[in-house]
Amino acid sequence: MPPEDRLVPRFAAEPPHEAEPGGRWAERLREEFLAAGQGVELDEGQELGEIGEINWYPDRTWNGRVYLPATASTTSGLELFGFLAWERPEGGEPEICDRRASATTETADGNPDWQVDLCEEVVGSWRGETGKEAAMTLVWGRPLVRGAAIATGELAGLCVDQCELSEAGLFTLLAPDDYRGDSLEIGCFDARGREVARESLYEED
Repeated sequence: MPPEDRLVPRFAAEPPHEAEPGGRWAERLREEFLAAGQGVELDEGQELGEIGEINWYPDRTWNGRVYLPATASTTSGLELFGFLAWERPEGGEPEICDRRASATTETADGNPDWQVDLCEEVVGSWRGETGKEAAMTLVWGRPLVRGAAIATGELAGLCVDQCELSEAGLFTLLAPDDYRGDSLEIGCFDARGREVARESLYEED
């Protein structure tokens, strides 16, 4: 095979391993996410309100750490989004080592033109050619169109990660972004590999 023109990490994260949290573990995760939510910064005059049911997205493991993203609506019309992270233990329950949450007024209900509802958070970096760095980015979301079965992350036309949709129609990617002037795009495809939706992580002018 010829040499690669673009050196960039592909499929760096392990595929999802765990089912949706249940039992005591789910309660603990909920408490951790609610605690993270209470610390979010809001605009003047905004109130977080009560946090509703939490949607747990597929887990992804990278660099020895498990990432579990989540979203939840609040009674004030905001959407809370973030993730919990932990190192996989040899036995027993893991200890949460990172929890992040933010809130937004930009929701899928208020943006009927969206094809995919996305959240993202940079969780690390990868140093590439001539010292340039890629932002290793956790991306989670759900397609807003029918027929989607798998989501991909693409950088400069190169697929760098993919994830099958969960039973709830959710996906999580962990992929390089913002590298050599290129930014990550999210594609959604049906079971036959036909594209049904596409979104950029960045708003277009």
